Amino acid sequence: MSTGTGRTDADPAGSGLEAALARLGERSEPTDFELRVLRHVGVPQSRYDAYALLDAPAGGLYVAHGPAGVTGAALGAEVADGRAFEELHRGRTGRAAIPAATPPPGVRGALRTGRAKQLRIDLSGLTPVERSVLTAVREIPRGQLRPVSWVAREAGLHDGEPVPEALARNPVHLLVPCHRVAHDAGPPCDAAYGPRVGEALRRDEGIEPEYLRDLLRGNTVFLGSDTTHIYCHPTCAHARRITPPHRVPFRTVGAARSAGYRPCKSCRPLAA
Repeated sequence: MSTGTGRTDADPAGSGLEAALARLGERSEPTDFELRVLRHVGVPQSRYDAYALLDAPAGGLYVAHGPAGVTGAALGAEVADGRAFEELHRGRTGRAAIPAATPPPGVRGALRTGRAKQLRIDLSGLTPVERSVLTAVREIPRGQLRPVSWVAREAGLHDGEPVPEALARNPVHLLVPCHRVAHDAGPPCDAAYGPRVGEALRRDEGIEPEYLRDLLRGNTVFLGSDTTHIYCHPTCAHARRITPPHRVPFRTVGAARSAGYRPCKSCRPLAA
């Protein structure tokens, strides 16, 4: 039925226009408005953190920070929007997360280079074992994988059992690169997020899933070079430089050692 406005009652374009006009009359506060208000009225900074959304694979990265450094980060693929991140952060830390115009210093560079070891990251809300595991994970270079047993050794643990549980509790996605951890048999662990998200993060770093699948099909856990007689984790930068005719696959450390190969001093396989 005509309404006398040139459209019908069921015209969705008209209703959309009216909604847009109504929004024009709403006041939009600057991004840092809430932060300035909290500081002005003297709310202690210990009660809240600031956060920003940065460009990153898997839907971007929400990063919260306070005086002690980065206090939390979640991939856009894992949280629906800023409000969901705020609720997640409050539930984990007990502090509010307030939108900010800029992230803390160093975060953009860490995301660009994949090197976040120098960032101040606050893991104080975790257990000592969880902190040790995630601190070890921070040492894994961009574009490389390390097995659970390697992480356990670096964390000072007797076995790898607590590692997947600690990875699942990682409160700082991507900046603590859990996507660089694999099971000892070879496949990625992906305890902190699903395989699809982990694959997107690894692909962004040049770790192609097809390469990992080829290794699994060949039961290759380590790669040796028949010219240097050194064996590495297959994604080690040195292993990537071994040309196909000189690659020697190994299933176990024992097989590599029995063949007269010694461990790489860079990626330090478990027997190093």
